[in-house]
Amino acid sequence: MTIQLARQVPINQLVAVHAPLAEVEWPGTLRHIETTLPAGIPLILAHIASGETLLDRIERRGRFPDRRRRYCTSDFKRTPIERELRRYLKANPCFGGRIVNAMGIRRDESPDRAKRDPWQFNHRNSRAGRQWYDWLPIFDHDETQVFRTIRAAGQTPHPVYGLGLSRCSCSFCIFGSRADLATAARLRPDLYRRYVRLERKLGHSLSPSRQSLPEITGIQPERASHPARATDCHRQNRNRSQPSKPRLNI
Repeated sequence: MTIQLARQVPINQLVAVHAPLAEVEWPGTLRHIETTLPAGIPLILAHIASGETLLDRIERRGRFPDRRRRYCTSDFKRTPIERELRRYLKANPCFGGRIVNAMGIRRDESPDRAKRDPWQFNHRNSRAGRQWYDWLPIFDHDETQVFRTIRAAGQTPHPVYGLGLSRCSCSFCIFGSRADLATAARLRPDLYRRYVRLERKLGHSLSPSRQSLPEITGIQPERASHPARATDCHRQNRNRSQPSKPRLNI
């Protein structure tokens, strides 16, 4: 998405916003954004205002996010990103209060996402003199188009795809497949142990299936060991092609 937007929109009209997720984010994510972002596009980091981490919030609420209560997305991604976009628009009156919030969501990623409108006026954020639109520029692209665009630009996907992950989300995501959660457990054993301890403490599981992580992955936390770091895999996997889901808001 970022590659295509940089070809269609003047650079001085683009800004990238990333919501860092601290320890639950895949190592190397910020580095990947910085090395693939076209020159001249500012990058803003949208931290949660309270300073809480996602694991802090889960423990305080006493349960993991689920399909109906996705506070991981609303509180740790959407709200901080929208806050920073409002600040940027206010600090740059040359844009006349107009903003298009572009996200790399695709129709093929899930049945719920297939129902999204790729161009929509955002009434909630269109206030105080703002005109805000939400746009999904690669909504109709399939995986082949995504990876063809990345290769043609001389770039590589986030390294986790070369390690066997089907999506680049939180390391342990409520929507993660059995295979993805097992791969994450092998790649990030320390974090895996923290999640398992939290499941046991809360009596509530990460997965909407209500199975515990050890039941899903088949990996007992005490047996998890350290593999090669995900951040070392840019060179090892630069020619690998796995499903990619850009997470930048521009």
